[in-house]
Amino acid sequence: MLTICNTSPLLYLNLIGQLRLLPLLYQEIVIPQAVVTELAAGASQGIQVPDPKTITWLQIMSVKSPSLLPLVIDLGAGETEVIGLALENPTSRVILDDQLGRRIALLNHLTVTGTLGVVVKAKQMGYLTKVKPIVQDLRLAGLWMSDGLEQLILAQAGE
Repeated sequence: MLTICNTSPLLYLNLIGQLRLLPLLYQEIVIPQAVVTELAAGASQGIQVPDPKTITWLQIMSVKSPSLLPLVIDLGAGETEVIGLALENPTSRVILDDQLGRRIALLNHLTVTGTLGVVVKAKQMGYLTKVKPIVQDLRLAGLWMSDGLEQLILAQAGE
């Protein structure tokens, strides 16, 4: 199954030293050009972002039909192109953290997970022994989550 990743999961997993989880969990990982552009913008601001051109397990894929892109003004370019690629590849999965992006993806019957879902799956697959320290690191790195969401994630991870 094709996995299409947005900017924030790459950023946050990189910031906490857990980017390695993505290729362990998913076989074919792609990003749209807008994510490459967003990562480059972050790097130019001094943010510690991964360079997608140096990551061997990550492919850059262009949206073939821009007319499929959701017409939502408040959606970022990365989220828009991730959803567009997923609409072109309906059996794919998207990794999105943005609440509006997730809602639009789900309304389009796409398979959705986020950074926290990646962490829970990594524990379920035996790549992590504990989720709680990872969740705390993600919060410190700036990933927003409510206390209720944190408790839900820890419950899903059996902690």
